[in-house]
Amino acid sequence: MNKIPVGPKLYVYPLPTFLVGANVANKPNFMAVAWGGVANSEPPMLSVAIRHHRHTYLGIKHNLTFSVNIPSTNLVKEMDYCGIVSGSQVDKSATCNFKIFYGKLKTAPLIEQCPVNLECKVIHLLNLGTHTLVIGQIEETYVSEDCLSDGKPDINKIMPITADIQAHNYHSQGDFIGKAFSIGKNLQ
Repeated sequence: MNKIPVGPKLYVYPLPTFLVGANVANKPNFMAVAWGGVANSEPPMLSVAIRHHRHTYLGIKHNLTFSVNIPSTNLVKEMDYCGIVSGSQVDKSATCNFKIFYGKLKTAPLIEQCPVNLECKVIHLLNLGTHTLVIGQIEETYVSEDCLSDGKPDINKIMPITADIQAHNYHSQGDFIGKAFSIGKNLQ
């Protein structure tokens, strides 16, 4: 197989999509983020990369809290909208008809319609150039009851959205192909 060098590119697949929330001037605001993921297991932490000038970032810096809301495929239009308009110009929560709730942190707005919500406190803000890498410690996780199977989140019920940023496309969860930490044992 021939490999063709294409230069330093962000060809990472799949990218999860998040609706990152923060209170800005005491109003909930959300932005679409595809650059994020797990940062640490104990204590549980995640990371999101956000451009310095984003409206939501103002609230994250001010409150040192934020939320990560995992939208399902039925929220793809709302998620995309939150990535193409600024909360400094419109009330995205109202336009998207988001039902907002607050958990134990009190300053991280959460979206009821999203099947999974993570409440985070800021641990690190790392300036990387065009973006700040926000590391948040997960203080609480909320899961919609109808997205649980045997008391655990069920990816087929959550129906998360992934992004192909290079092609500017969204995708839904794929087919089951093997059991993690098990299928590889066949090679022993």
